[in-house]
Amino acid sequence: MAQNSTQAIVPGLSSRKTTRRPRLWLFTSIAGAIAFIVNVPLLNAALVSFKPDGEIARNPMGLPASPTLDHYANVLYASGYDFPRFFLNSAMIAVGTVLLVLIIAIPATYAIVRLKFGGRWIISSASGLRLLPAIFFVVPFFILFSTLGLADTILGLIAANTFLNLPLAIILLSAALGDIPQEIEEAAAVDGASIYRTLGSIVLPLLAPTMVAVAVLVFIFSWNDYLFALVLSTSRATPVTLGAANFITSTGIRWGDISAASVLSTLPPLLFAIFAQRYLVSGLSAGAVKG
Repeated sequence: MAQNSTQAIVPGLSSRKTTRRPRLWLFTSIAGAIAFIVNVPLLNAALVSFKPDGEIARNPMGLPASPTLDHYANVLYASGYDFPRFFLNSAMIAVGTVLLVLIIAIPATYAIVRLKFGGRWIISSASGLRLLPAIFFVVPFFILFSTLGLADTILGLIAANTFLNLPLAIILLSAALGDIPQEIEEAAAVDGASIYRTLGSIVLPLLAPTMVAVAVLVFIFSWNDYLFALVLSTSRATPVTLGAANFITSTGIRWGDISAASVLSTLPPLLFAIFAQRYLVSGLSAGAVKG
């Protein structure tokens, strides 16, 4: 009875709901198809990683007829390929980059947005810097790191990835900080709180979703870095993205082992993004709506 009266008061309510459902299914189907197409290489790599070498040559795109874990055993335990060390190098590079980016970006963004240090042009410069291709910085970084003794070191790759991802962090944090009412900080200042106390006790908790979003994106970009790893590392600081190339030998390409290494190296950023998905969405949407 109540539903009928509501429909009588609001004409066309039922028809609008009816027309929305096909649109929702259409958008969901399109999004699902795009997601499937984008993930076809990853799905194929996962299938190839479970196939014997002979089956990979005969049917590279089909389902594995005789599944095997030999390729994963080769990646984890085979001599001449130290995957655990490559994995640890990637973890140290990614985590170190995340920590260094946040340590630099948070006070820098607060100084730019709230204390008007340097002017808003710094944000625009950071945006332009982020648009430049990474290859633009490879040669200067190689010369600089070779001179400073940072080539083929974890610290050198952390510094390089921090340089690349710091503009992105400043852009996202500045948008989120602009949404925080400045009156809250002014009230804290009236109560006697210093700038450092205000930043640590008031601003940081409000920026937590964006900080998590920045951490996820920086972790993924640093983990997936290949160009700087190729140029700035040779043996000691080799990450998994570069270590997988060790399966390309003079006798041929070991597709099964490369696929297994690729699947294993994809898991950490994938799991990290899944667990932080809620904060990732809210953090990336900060500053998107004004009013």
